Amino acid sequence: MSYLLIIILLPLLGFLINALVGKKLPKTVSGIIGSGTIFVSFVLSTIFFIGFVNGSQQKIDVNVYDWIALPDFTITFGLLLDQLSATWLMVVTGIGFLIHIYSISYMHDDEKFHVFFSYLNLFIFFMLLLVLGNNFLITFIGWEGVGLCSYLLIGFWFKNQDYNNAAKKAFVMNRIGDLGFLLGIFLLLYNFHSLHFGTIQTALATSTISHGLIVAITLLLFVGAMGKSAQLPLYTWLPDAMAGPTPVSALIHAATMVTAGIYMIVRANFLYVLAPETMQFIAFIGVATALFAATIGLMQNDIKKVLAYSTVSQLGLMFMALGVGAFTSGVFHVVTHAFFKACLFLGSGSVIHALHGEQDIRNMGGLKKYMPITFWTFLISSLAISGVFPFSGFFSKDEILAAAFEHNKVLWAVASLASLMTAFYMFRLVFLTFTGEFRGTDEQKHHLHESPALITFPLIVLALLAAVGGALGLPEVFQAKHFLKEFLSPVLASANHGGEGAAHEGLSHGTELALMAGAFIGALLSIGYAYTKNVSGKALPVKDEEQSGLGKIVYNKYYVDEIYNLLFVKPILFLSEIFHDVVDRLVVDGAVNWSGRVSLMVGGQIRKLQSGYIGFYLLAMVLSIVAMFFYVFIIR
Repeated sequence: MSYLLIIILLPLLGFLINALVGKKLPKTVSGIIGSGTIFVSFVLSTIFFIGFVNGSQQKIDVNVYDWIALPDFTITFGLLLDQLSATWLMVVTGIGFLIHIYSISYMHDDEKFHVFFSYLNLFIFFMLLLVLGNNFLITFIGWEGVGLCSYLLIGFWFKNQDYNNAAKKAFVMNRIGDLGFLLGIFLLLYNFHSLHFGTIQTALATSTISHGLIVAITLLLFVGAMGKSAQLPLYTWLPDAMAGPTPVSALIHAATMVTAGIYMIVRANFLYVLAPETMQFIAFIGVATALFAATIGLMQNDIKKVLAYSTVSQLGLMFMALGVGAFTSGVFHVVTHAFFKACLFLGSGSVIHALHGEQDIRNMGGLKKYMPITFWTFLISSLAISGVFPFSGFFSKDEILAAAFEHNKVLWAVASLASLMTAFYMFRLVFLTFTGEFRGTDEQKHHLHESPALITFPLIVLALLAAVGGALGLPEVFQAKHFLKEFLSPVLASANHGGEGAAHEGLSHGTELALMAGAFIGALLSIGYAYTKNVSGKALPVKDEEQSGLGKIVYNKYYVDEIYNLLFVKPILFLSEIFHDVVDRLVVDGAVNWSGRVSLMVGGQIRKLQSGYIGFYLLAMVLSIVAMFFYVFIIR
């Protein structure tokens, strides 16, 4: 248990050192402290992970101390380490460490360098707490903590009001989802008198709790996941989160915050398999989000916005996998997505760094010859996310599509369409950024160069992982064992729902190979179309003011933000003005002001009694004596 606590507390220690004395330290030392604490946590996580692989490590479920003790229930501060949390530990600490290394160079010139690293460390601390908590309340603390850190990091450059607005948007929209999560926790506590995962799972076997209540609990928990993992309709905060520094985008999108919703549902798989209605709803929301976000990605010209909408779309595929019961497939895609999406975001940061802040791909082009490492790593990760064999995304995405095909052909068709769109817009991005002639300014062209080693090293490592990460889940049709399926089987033993695992027992090997071939050929055709249009045809995205028709609607993201602004933001602002003018000014301020006036008026009259005239005092004394005698001898 002590090593488990060290994994969690080291990032907290890094946060405290940089927050309290980081300003007095050289930037290099501050970066080493921030990165070193994550590296040690990664090493310890690796030891635990290897222990589970070779069978020497046993599940750890320990209560550190009793936190809330009441007659009906006790909530402990407890930790849980099993195969699922070990998998997430590797992703969070491994990808997190590479992002910290990258940030040393990327953020070196920022005056609040130490503050940035303190926030990064705090982010990792809360994510580790979320992953390692053995009950819903500890998970919720980590859940809220990563929400706080996202607010701090998205709005890190707070002198820009647009960045502040993006941070507030992320914070508020996540609170909407978190309310559902909290209500689900209350229902669990009221009905099971415990929030411990194992206790609830055991109680479900003998409990007489109604099916409707299980559905209500799982739906409420999923509302929390919709907010945290940016699913319809609570997705709009994630693209705006690009306002933060690029390492923050990579950390949020690849390693930490957006995967929290996936983790929570997989952790509670014993609840969700009892609520098929909720599972169907999750699958529907997931596939709708995947397609919706993919269509928006087709028209985006900001390099980070394209990647942001691809994240929303990929998360949709993961939720669809969970909805059809393919929990292992969802986790598999979380891992591979962490590899290639972190590489893509950090690669976009390398491009932005070289172009001194330029993010519009219409002003790029021809960067391949100036930034070869960035190009090749970006290309490998783009092939992975597009589902091209033999890169990692091919295996994880195919597994999800196969599970969807077995479960519901409509889900498979829609998810496949979203995947084809992904391949197109990702290579539209690659071709417009790295091929052709440079379209930026002469000043930018003069300073074009490959990024420093601290930026390119994480890119190379992540690209390698994106290339070979599919080995974690080779399908059995290849005469291979599915490593993740076997590794996670103790945690997902109760999740024997349709589509679980890699073999897809309802599909023949021939069908599975045909689906693989179809997905692979479709990805190549989409890439070919992108090449024909943007390289051979040399087509460039039109200027903003020249957008028209359906293209304009998609480019403006279906005006969802404007609709939300009209339906929710403006009415709330209107009500706030009414409350300010009526309740605040008339009632609150009025009560305070009138109480002051009454006090002054009464005080002014009483003050006249203290006039300083002796004659008045003698008169008052005589009148008082007369009044006393009158009362004593006459009235009584």
